[in-house]
Amino acid sequence: MNNKQVIVYGASGYTGRLICEFLREYQIPFVAAGRNKEKLEAAMAKVPGIETADYEVATVEHSVEALTEFFKGAKVVCNTVGPFSRFGGTVVEACLNADCHYLDTTGEQEWMMQMRDIYSDSFADKGLVLAPSTAYMHAVGNIAAEFCLEDTTIDSINAACIPTGVPTVGSTQTVMDMCRNKQHWLENNDLVEIVDPMVHGHEVTVPGFNASIMALPWGGGSLPLWYANDHRVHTASSLTGFTNRPLMRAIMDIAANYNANIKDLPEAEQKAQLDAIAASITPGMPPRENRTIHRLVDRVYGIGPKSQVCCTIIGHSAYIQTGLIQAFIVKELLTKGPDHVGFQSPCKVVGHRELYGALEGFGFCDMKIEEF
Repeated sequence: MNNKQVIVYGASGYTGRLICEFLREYQIPFVAAGRNKEKLEAAMAKVPGIETADYEVATVEHSVEALTEFFKGAKVVCNTVGPFSRFGGTVVEACLNADCHYLDTTGEQEWMMQMRDIYSDSFADKGLVLAPSTAYMHAVGNIAAEFCLEDTTIDSINAACIPTGVPTVGSTQTVMDMCRNKQHWLENNDLVEIVDPMVHGHEVTVPGFNASIMALPWGGGSLPLWYANDHRVHTASSLTGFTNRPLMRAIMDIAANYNANIKDLPEAEQKAQLDAIAASITPGMPPRENRTIHRLVDRVYGIGPKSQVCCTIIGHSAYIQTGLIQAFIVKELLTKGPDHVGFQSPCKVVGHRELYGALEGFGFCDMKIEEF
């Protein structure tokens, strides 16, 4: 049991360290937790201003029983231990047992659907939030979609997320797992499986680029799940395209190789081969993002019978934004509680204007809304 209200589980990783950085900005005490004390202490030593933070380092076994006991006394757990389809369910169950709000950074749609179906009602019954994908991808698209939906004639969402940068090892493992899992978009109130989602790239026009960007459904994205039971929306789709075209081509080639040579292997061997591919793409922890290089464009079209709204959010530093998004939502959960409980999007937990205000206030983004 811990004396602090916030636990960052997986704090030694790239994203976990950034969450700790912004908890420190909000002067929120926290526990930096994981399995390896030396790695945790080394990671915390690199957090800017850590000497002024109120925190402690703690190790814990990755099991439901150990994590349940460890989480008792806390109010919010920020989980960054992925791929979540392999490790996340243990943490979700422990949070429910310990009466903690749950946040994570996943984009793994099929796993999110499982967590929604198994745990959403139980979290809601306890007044708790189950909020996977509380991260730049796809929280900023969620913000843009909500601004479009302020026009009450809008009933369809079409989103594009265009980052510049290189995924971390954990993110790349998640990308590889997309090859193995089904991907869905919301079509006329049904989650419909996308046919060959990793085979055919989509050419997307993006503000600031003369050439089109190649994009993929990227696991289906979080938006279709968040709007699947929202009376305002009957159709929602999402594309993601890194501005590095060779990287996108390589992912498509990996998917083709998976279909031809890996998918019929035993599951353990599939994971091993995909993990090896992920490690070859991202061999180590990337350097801290640079706002002059790692720029972002999130654009959402809201479409209705007689109207269209386009919300474009220009920003920078996807992983650093994730740290802020998580820390801001933690602050709101501790001070005023959630707007909605159970399985929810980041915007449903704290409000889209509030979340955008946090990002804008720290200088991470600007927004333009156009009506047609």
